[in-house]
Order: sequence, then C-alpha cells, then structure tokens
Amino acid sequence: MRIENDIKLGFKDVMFRPKRSTLKSRSEVNLEREFTFRHTQKKWSGIPVIAANMDTVGTFEMAVELAKEKIITAIHKHYTPEEWSQFLDSQPESIHQYIALSTGTGKSDEEKIKTILEKHPKIEFLCIDVANGYSEHFVEFVKKARTNFPDKIIIAGNVVTGEMVEELLLVGADIIKVGIRPGSVCTTRVKTGVGYPQLSAIIECADAAHGLKGHIIADGGCKVPGDVAKAFGGGADFVMLGGMFAGHDESGGEIVEENGKKYRLFYGMSSKTAMEKHSGGVAEYRASEGKTVKVAYKGPVAETVKDILGGVRSTCTYVGASTLKELSKRTTFIRVQEQENQVFKD
Repeated sequence: MRIENDIKLGFKDVMFRPKRSTLKSRSEVNLEREFTFRHTQKKWSGIPVIAANMDTVGTFEMAVELAKEKIITAIHKHYTPEEWSQFLDSQPESIHQYIALSTGTGKSDEEKIKTILEKHPKIEFLCIDVANGYSEHFVEFVKKARTNFPDKIIIAGNVVTGEMVEELLLVGADIIKVGIRPGSVCTTRVKTGVGYPQLSAIIECADAAHGLKGHIIADGGCKVPGDVAKAFGGGADFVMLGGMFAGHDESGGEIVEENGKKYRLFYGMSSKTAMEKHSGGVAEYRASEGKTVKVAYKGPVAETVKDILGGVRSTCTYVGASTLKELSKRTTFIRVQEQENQVFKD
C-alpha cells in the first residue's frame, strides 16, 4: 500500500485567471481545430466536442443536429446493423466525419462492428468503450482492432493515468478517453472507491498523450460551459458530454411527466436501468455502477450547443486566446479556497 500526497484537482477546485486580451468580441474566437492522428495520419477538422455514447445521448437524431455544428456524436452501441444502414442511407456523405461507431470488447461486439464497417467503410471513428481500460483484455482488443481496421481513427478508454494512455497509444489507439466516474450518473467511485479528480487526470493524461503525438478526450464531469472551458484549458483535445446533452428532443430516454412538467430519463450505461434494458438485468457477479435521474426537458439541442460554445468563446476572450488551440497555452488556473468554492458552486 502507498499513498500519493500530491494535490489532485477537479473542475470545481479552480477558476481561470483573466489576462490582458486584444480581442474585441467573442465573435473573433475560432473554436474549430484540425488534428492529424497518430496511426492513420488522417486529418479531421471541426469543433472538438463529442456527444457521449450513451443511449440517452448518442442517438442518430443527435448526430444529425450536432453535425450541423461540426460536432461529433459517439453513437451508442445498441443500434443494430440494419438500423445503421437505414440511418446512413438517408444522410449526406458528410455525416461520416461527425459520427463514431461505438463498441464493447465481446466476441459479438467484434462481429457486429465488422459487419457495419464492411457495409459502411466511410465511417471514420471507432470508439472502443469500457468502464475499466486497465484490463489486459481491453489492451489486446485495441491492438487487434488496429490490425483489423488500419484506416480507422480509434478512440479507446476509459483511463485516468499517463502510463495507461501511453500503452493504449502504442498498441494502436489514436485518441484516449479520460475519466473514471466524473460523470453525473456514474457511481463507480461510490461502489468501488476507484477514481481520479478529473482536471488533474486531464492535465496528466494530455501531457502523456501529446508526447507521443496522441490525443485525449475529457470524458465526464462537465456540468456547465465553464467546466468545458476548464477541460480544454487543462489540455484536453476533445470534450465528451453526457448530462449536458441529455433531456433534449434529440436525446434518448423515456419521456415522463410530473406535476405538469416534462422530463426525460437519463442513466449511466452501467446502471440497473441500462443493464435491464440491454442485458436482461444486473449479473450476479457485479454491482450497478450508475444511476437513473430525471432531466428537465430542454427542447432542441441547438440552443444548448449555442450556450456551451458561447461560454467557451467567452473564456477565450478573458484569457486572450483567439483560437481554441491557444486556450491551454493562455491558461493559468487559480485554486479556489473551500469557502469560496461553496459560493462558486452556488
């Protein structure tokens, strides 16, 4: 047993220090970025925000709307190959660069992604997603996926430490998903005691990834636009959002009404709700590591996108970053004292 005594920080523990800026307006800030990926050398450009691969967020309907803003949707893994065909056959070819095909690491998952990618080879991103990215089985699956799909941009996760980021990049991943339990409907830290404060995980993992010409996704923990800006300021290349994209017309999740108000259900993919829906229940050998909540109906997702991107643009003006790429270089974080932290949260 050992204890690390270094301070580790979450989004709530810091604020940006403002700096002198020559920008006159938020409209001068460019949030689009271009990346070249480690293994494929393919280039991608757009706004590096990603809708999470949850069935209450990563829907085909969400993908259609977010693609209009050059934002990626990680499509949840429970659509059938037939449903994928119906969707892609009805969309313009440009949609392919703003969607990711998600998969687990089982034998049936492997066969399913082969079927989909053989029929739709223009899908660019493959998202290999598990709760615990530290298992040898997961590493081997990523390695095999690189061999089987050499032209795909492979996203792999989740992990929270630099050494695991490096290992996954070296065996074949291009982008690493960073985050263990920061999400609003994930209970892994409560059930297992495992986790890592999200901002520190982003900072450390970004440093490891960029040294190998890899990239990271900050996955989870963003509740407000300022958190998204902090993730980018900490060095994240992409930011993945679940709860912030839940509750919209384009989101999944059952619609319920209480006291005349409309809600949509939002739940973690390791929750009892998700496992009963997709796996017939919680297996005897495991515990549920997610919860189900009711999210107030928010209307079209386009308004939320405007709010998020507007917040990030405003952050850039406060620190003098004319592009999103400059934000991390212009970032100085101030640690928030405990009493100030409570005010900031309120």
